[in-house]
Amino acid sequence: MEIKMMVNDKSITDNIAPDLLLIDFLRKHGFYSVKRGCDTANCGLCTVLMEDKPILSCSFLAVRANGKHVITLEGMQLEAEVFGRFMAGEGAEQCGFCSPGFIMSVLSMEKEFAQRGMMEPTEEEINKYLSGNLCRCTGYMSHIRAITKYLKRQVD
Repeated sequence: MEIKMMVNDKSITDNIAPDLLLIDFLRKHGFYSVKRGCDTANCGLCTVLMEDKPILSCSFLAVRANGKHVITLEGMQLEAEVFGRFMAGEGAEQCGFCSPGFIMSVLSMEKEFAQRGMMEPTEEEINKYLSGNLCRCTGYMSHIRAITKYLKRQVD
């Protein structure tokens, strides 16, 4: 089955099996920031943006992305570097395995909160948005501090 999608503003056309997962499609085409973790849609490592909304590519058929625009961490390098400095500054960057999916979720959250005029969300609102992202190294407090400071930079 032939599909066509935009990935990070690059048009990709490919013949795929109908059961190919989006994570496998993306990795096949060189987007290695998309990581496989649990394969059960529970850890968030495989998070990408499709039409600016976060999805878990390990449980999403590639055929469903036909005609859509998908963004991986490679397509958000500058934004990721800015937020990454906040994570490192708060000690939230330890092994780094969860970082690509986590960063994608935070950048999506930033856009969504900005659209709703919420540049200073509560800790509860942040936790709710990031509930599908697992980090095995930290207790998330450093993540929350990094996110809060990152979002606050827009207000200050």
